Amino acid sequence: NSESLSSKLHTSITHSSFQIFRLKKMANFKVSRVETTPFEGQKPGTSGLRKKVKVFIQPHYLQNFVQATFNALGADRVEGATLVVSGDGRYYSKNAIQIITKMAAANGVRRVWIGQNGLLSTPAVSAVVRERVGADGSKATGAFILTASHNPGGPHEDFGIKYNMENGGPAPEGITNKIYENTTTIKEYLIAEGLPDVDISTTGVSSFEGPKGKFDVDVFDSTSDYLKLLKSIFDFPAIQKLLTSPKFSFCYDALHGVAGVHAKRIFVEELGANESSLVNCVPKEDFGGGHPDPNLTYAKELVARMGLSKMHSEPNPPEFGAAADGDGDRNMVLGKRFFVTPSDSVAIIAANAVQAIPYFSGGLKGVARSMPTSAALDIVAKHLNLKFFEVPTGWKFFGNLMDAGMCSICGEESFGTGSDHIREKDGIWAVLAWLSILAYKNKDNLGEGNLVSVEDIVRQHWATYGRHYYTRYDYENVNADGAKDLMAHLVKLQSSIDEVNTLIKGIRSDVSNVVHADEFEYKDPVDGSVSKHQGIRYLFEDGSRLVFRLSGTGSEGATIRLYIEQYEKDSSKIGRDSQEALAPLVEVALKLSKMQEYTSRSAPTVIT
Repeated sequence: NSESLSSKLHTSITHSSFQIFRLKKMANFKVSRVETTPFEGQKPGTSGLRKKVKVFIQPHYLQNFVQATFNALGADRVEGATLVVSGDGRYYSKNAIQIITKMAAANGVRRVWIGQNGLLSTPAVSAVVRERVGADGSKATGAFILTASHNPGGPHEDFGIKYNMENGGPAPEGITNKIYENTTTIKEYLIAEGLPDVDISTTGVSSFEGPKGKFDVDVFDSTSDYLKLLKSIFDFPAIQKLLTSPKFSFCYDALHGVAGVHAKRIFVEELGANESSLVNCVPKEDFGGGHPDPNLTYAKELVARMGLSKMHSEPNPPEFGAAADGDGDRNMVLGKRFFVTPSDSVAIIAANAVQAIPYFSGGLKGVARSMPTSAALDIVAKHLNLKFFEVPTGWKFFGNLMDAGMCSICGEESFGTGSDHIREKDGIWAVLAWLSILAYKNKDNLGEGNLVSVEDIVRQHWATYGRHYYTRYDYENVNADGAKDLMAHLVKLQSSIDEVNTLIKGIRSDVSNVVHADEFEYKDPVDGSVSKHQGIRYLFEDGSRLVFRLSGTGSEGATIRLYIEQYEKDSSKIGRDSQEALAPLVEVALKLSKMQEYTSRSAPTVIT
């Protein structure tokens, strides 16, 4: 009995001292310098450093990368700074948040802001960096985002970390190159000793004292700042009218990623959608064992519900469906039994933004797409006389244009769409953009008359601008040497266009001639920086394209992405099945590249 009394007393003391912790200064901390040695391969890709969890949990591994980042930023950007530290909630995030918080304290950071439970979507982090003002008037100067985006999570899966700058966008190459250089020579890192783990499940500020003065940890509501920004962009009452109409039905699948945290608050509480329209909206460390990539292959439940499953027929699919990836920056948009390609999606949003979205009512500054994305946006830009930019893959290139006031809407074929409201792609923004277009087109139809559907909007767009048949083949985790050899073979072929055309005619005589072939290179119009080797392009006389890229987003092996596109202006030919329309070009691409020979793969891992 005395034992249970002492344990109750201990619990009570612990609880009351915890309350004091939340309200008063906690114990002082000291700074420890921990000796370390470099790890190979800590080179951040287009979206930070991604590796298997088993790699990250090695002693000193995460710490080396975080210290290398602080060193790359320099003391003037670190001491006294306010940093956001949060992510998609994948396995190992909670440990990582505590480690980074202690290292931030030791490196002289003044405040760390953490979304409740460590959860903030990547677009929400960008919004918080740009928009949030702390109770003491502080503004964030950067962020560590803990995510491996659309890659699976769990003890045997992927973890990732990336640093975003004071504009809310990913660190530019100048910084990421410096981070990598630092990881190759690192000898020590700094960490706070005597700083307890912070309870990230409860909102509130915890204050500490260190050698350089005060250090605060502010745990805040994950959705409020993001929601406030979205409400300043869209006509929420118009969307609410659509979502609450008995004629309209809606389905949103967060694939157990962090977007689920925002979805309930935005779609249900603010916009009046039924809670039953949310699927897989409880974030899980392993994304429920699934692959949190919003495409037709991995978003199986949504695809079935929308009437697009080959295995299962749905008698009455919703009017509109959408999915998000693990960190909420990607989106897939579906209509009833109808898939919208990401390349078409950004073009349709751009074509309708001025009428349908209040934020853009004054006109668009310009539009941009990543090089592998189809040229559907180019045609809209030409029609609307807008500035247009084609950039390498990587959101930071869009960020530069936006910071310079040259671009309003941008997108990439890998299910990323966004605007200049933040400096990351934004999955929920894209869904609200589509709902805004549907609300605008149906403002007079919610009582009587037929609804204008997602499919109607897309087909009307094709009738106006022509259709870009488009597909992407992903060959994941292929042998890295084989992948490099394949790319080298394609570059070598480009030295003689005549020879390429002879080879093509030998494969398919009904395919147009190649008129230009190169390795895409981009000179940034804002800072003059040049990005080379951004993908191998074959451009055809009739506007068709083949593009080959090695992707930097996997954690093991190499991923080859093959993009196949054919432009069709003839309105009598815009209704064909996409794979059927592209079959001749697909055959040319696979044979010209000797895909099977170099990769030993007879089929792609994913087709989108």
